[in-house]
Amino acid sequence: MVNLISRACGKISPLSIKEYKNNGGFKGLEKALFNMTPKEVIDEVTKSSLRGRGGAAFPTGLKWKFVAMEEKDEKYIICNADEGEPGTFKDKILLDGCPFQVIEGMIIGAYAIGATKGYIYIRGEYPKSKEILVKALNILREEGILGNNIIGQNFSFDIEVRSGAGAYVCGEETALIESIEGNPGRSRFKPPYPPNKGLWGKPTLVNNVETLANIPIIMELGADEYKNYGTDSSAGTKLISVSGSVVNKGVYEIEFGTSLKEIIYDVCGGIEENKKIKFVQLGGSSGACLPEELLDTKLDFDELSKLNIGLGSGAILVVDDSICIPDFVKNTTKFFDHESCGKCTPCREGNRHIIKILNKFTEGEATERDLELIKEISNVMKEASLCGLGQAAPTALITTIKYFKEEYEDHINGSCEVGKCKMKKGVAANA
Repeated sequence: MVNLISRACGKISPLSIKEYKNNGGFKGLEKALFNMTPKEVIDEVTKSSLRGRGGAAFPTGLKWKFVAMEEKDEKYIICNADEGEPGTFKDKILLDGCPFQVIEGMIIGAYAIGATKGYIYIRGEYPKSKEILVKALNILREEGILGNNIIGQNFSFDIEVRSGAGAYVCGEETALIESIEGNPGRSRFKPPYPPNKGLWGKPTLVNNVETLANIPIIMELGADEYKNYGTDSSAGTKLISVSGSVVNKGVYEIEFGTSLKEIIYDVCGGIEENKKIKFVQLGGSSGACLPEELLDTKLDFDELSKLNIGLGSGAILVVDDSICIPDFVKNTTKFFDHESCGKCTPCREGNRHIIKILNKFTEGEATERDLELIKEISNVMKEASLCGLGQAAPTALITTIKYFKEEYEDHINGSCEVGKCKMKKGVAANA
């Protein structure tokens, strides 16, 4: 484990300016405003190879450049704190433990792209975090670090906090923008993309909490030193949220290049009650399910892409062999069916039909054709859904069929190896 972006979390009073400054706070902001042009800030972020930490892993410097290139008088920056992915709770650690760092990253980003107004969009289920953020913003205004002529420079920028109402889809940046505007949280058709036409039709930069928390560190250390952490293809560190059948659950900061096996056994102390691992789901409910033989896989964007999977938000769910895969995937799909905004047909209808078919598996009524049908529906959803919710919703299903096809076939043949499912006679197959 390392302590780079989380170095102050749990070590300082979250709302103490003095303690934050003693831990290196605002050095990055001062360096940017006093010694660098906006273009130089963007160049440094680009050079750092920082990629978005919210799930899409888009190059941060490139996104900033797109917004900066727009010649408009009014631009916005939004911090996406709508941490709704099941199993993900790493942004809350930053918001509660070091809010000034996230805000500092927003101020630097605003300076770089030419924004004068920012929004922190936080999920409604985080009332304590919202309270801390509002207090932090007020403190920074009193200290002259937010508002007009920040730290005496000819640069003005302010931030508002907006709460979501529990919609998972509002984690997608265009649905989030719609929500801030007072509309139902539904994804927009793209293009245009937010850097060109975002909040109220103006160029808008949307970054995740963790992405923004990296910015002050990059400014303070410099891109070259920052890239000493991680790997050649995946610079820096990653906050991971580990849950499930591990001894020590929680949020940890690790360098890119750390393997799943190292995380489970070295960082988290192994499996509870010495149970056997069945699979690890990487990236929350929308992530891939990897079997035990792939635990040597490293958290590295290039290595993960070879498996045709992504890191997502960094959630890691460790699942032991007491879990039935069709039942697990059915519950995951029910979540996405509930959270679908209903705007596009592939997601709205796809999730509903997959649940019906998976019910047949868990009730001992499935056929080989059902297995082929859910694969076909999943592929349509992945390719044709409007936003990331529908595109990623069938990921668990697709990957469990790939790595655990025999368990689906067992259910077709009337057998549930863990005794979870009720077969045709109404009793567990191996009861």
